[in-house]
Amino acid sequence: MKEHHHHHEEKLVKISVSIEEDQLALLKELASEYTERLGQRWSVSAMIRLAVGDFLARQGKIA
Repeated sequence: MKEHHHHHEEKLVKISVSIEEDQLALLKELASEYTERLGQRWSVSAMIRLAVGDFLARQGKIA
């Protein structure tokens, strides 16, 4: 399964995360929309990384 990497390549660490069913359904929907719109496969994992990155940026933890 090919993952979408944005900006630059970083080593990914596999973890287990528990989220609500409705959140998972929405992330799957968004991944599908991004894949269609951008012409490159987006996974739920990539969507979670995008969301976490946005959260950390808003907290001033990353640029």
